Amino acid sequence: MSQTATQKTPAWERPFWKPTPGKAPIFIYLVLIHVLAVLGLVLFPIPRLTVLIATLGLTALGSLGTTVCYHRLLAHRTFKVNQFIEHALIFWAIFNGSGAPASWVAYHRHHHSHTDMPEDISSPKQGGFWWAHLRWLYQSAPADPQRWCPELNRGAYKFWEHAEVPLILLSLFCGLTLGWQGFFWMGAIRLVYSLHMQCLVNSLTHLGHAEGRDSSQNIWWLGPLQLAAWGENWHKNHHTYAGSARLGLRWWQIDIGWYFICALETVGLARNVKRPAGRKPSPPYSPLKS
Repeated sequence: MSQTATQKTPAWERPFWKPTPGKAPIFIYLVLIHVLAVLGLVLFPIPRLTVLIATLGLTALGSLGTTVCYHRLLAHRTFKVNQFIEHALIFWAIFNGSGAPASWVAYHRHHHSHTDMPEDISSPKQGGFWWAHLRWLYQSAPADPQRWCPELNRGAYKFWEHAEVPLILLSLFCGLTLGWQGFFWMGAIRLVYSLHMQCLVNSLTHLGHAEGRDSSQNIWWLGPLQLAAWGENWHKNHHTYAGSARLGLRWWQIDIGWYFICALETVGLARNVKRPAGRKPSPPYSPLKS
């Protein structure tokens, strides 16, 4: 097959085991944590209480880093917070396996700009469930941070690109302090759980059948399972009001990320918190507004 023909072949039609050039480390990482997680569940199906509490604690911190910092703060600029808290949350997001901030935000803003269109790099409308759920991570073309989030492609944010690999290694091996149970549960099992709960936001919550290009949907029953993505199950709300820090718009739509932001605001650590005033839909993200 000629190079031109290969370039025209949609990425989701390539074999699932073939990563995009430059993304082989991501594919290897995904395989590694899944193998270790399965092995850990076979050897230690039920962890002792101290290991379970430590695993849940790390998962919760990683969740706040991803949904509050990466998504609502950095990607959509729905509130402001001091630099110490921001970078502490970035630490926990990377520790959670979410990658460096510039990369995460670039992919997310690209997604909002082309939601469920052929240009959308993580839509199930184009490549199906598994493409949107996992394969796009290692088979899609990289999103350009300089185009989508130039403000995160310089200064202190560049440090996190260099710190990503050491932090992932620390995340994977930190549980050894509590023995082999801790190694598997606080490491690979936690990372696999966090990965799939976040990936369901790209896959399952975009399998709706609403008219128009945006197929996002709210899935209430996903909320209790999403210790790693608190509030992200109200995804239709988010796409409708992307400029709002609040994802759960009704009193019964539990949104832990929003409650955390409100707590920061109450004690004066968060400001300029944006809410869906008047329920006016937000326009798609434009890199020109970053």
